[in-house]
Amino acid sequence: MLIRLGYDIQFYVPTDVPFIALLNVHPSRQQDLCEPDQLFLEPAVPITCYIDSFGNRCARFLAPRGDIRLYSTTLIEDSGLPDAVNPSAREVPVQDLPEDTLRYLLGSRYCEVDLLMNTASQIFAGAPRGWERVQAVCEWVQNHVTFGYEYARSTRTAVEVFNERVGVCRDFQHLAVTLCRCLNIPARYATGYLGDIGVPFSPSPMDFSAWFEVYLEDRWWTFDARHNKPRIGRVLMAAGRDAADVAITTSFGMAYLQRFEVVTDEVPAPTEMSAAIF
Repeated sequence: MLIRLGYDIQFYVPTDVPFIALLNVHPSRQQDLCEPDQLFLEPAVPITCYIDSFGNRCARFLAPRGDIRLYSTTLIEDSGLPDAVNPSAREVPVQDLPEDTLRYLLGSRYCEVDLLMNTASQIFAGAPRGWERVQAVCEWVQNHVTFGYEYARSTRTAVEVFNERVGVCRDFQHLAVTLCRCLNIPARYATGYLGDIGVPFSPSPMDFSAWFEVYLEDRWWTFDARHNKPRIGRVLMAAGRDAADVAITTSFGMAYLQRFEVVTDEVPAPTEMSAAIF
């Protein structure tokens, strides 16, 4: 399967403002790209790229006063298979976890592990360990939190999601991540492209999506407390402790969003005749 990815984002900045952008496909999907994955700016200014401490590809630049446009398009090959599922995947005792997973057990900006520890223990005391316990977390979050774009608030934390019972996709994932960490299961927040492939079309404008990953057995697995079902065509851009680590753009000064468009479309496979002609 081929998927066309892209974005067109525009800000107005009243003065020169430094930016960091996490808009590239994650390095783990680099080998699947069929076209260059490059950030373009208008006006054109120098861009410096680097890999952050979480393994994400980042770009930094100085946006000059006025309008600044960030845009790109690329093509990626995907298996066309839904997210992998392994109900027999086991939890790993904390003392046996790889060192690089341990930070995903700790509290972070949006995930207050200490404040939900007792709550998580009470809710999931009887849940089977391993994959089924993570699935129980996803089901609890989906059943107790109401989704709505009108509930979006950039400062909402996991505890506030638990208390308010409303939110957008990032809120669902923050609460699920926190509950998993409370249960000693390493969990990290992820963001990327997720189009309406293999599911009913949604009339809502396309946006970047959030999900989360947990470490079970010997690898990271994808879970999604918002949709709570395996999906096709998920393309990772960045992963971290929570949304603060993987913001699509971070500006170090005032920046007013003027335009935001995202494209995630399956590209029809060419027929043998069209392939021969072109």
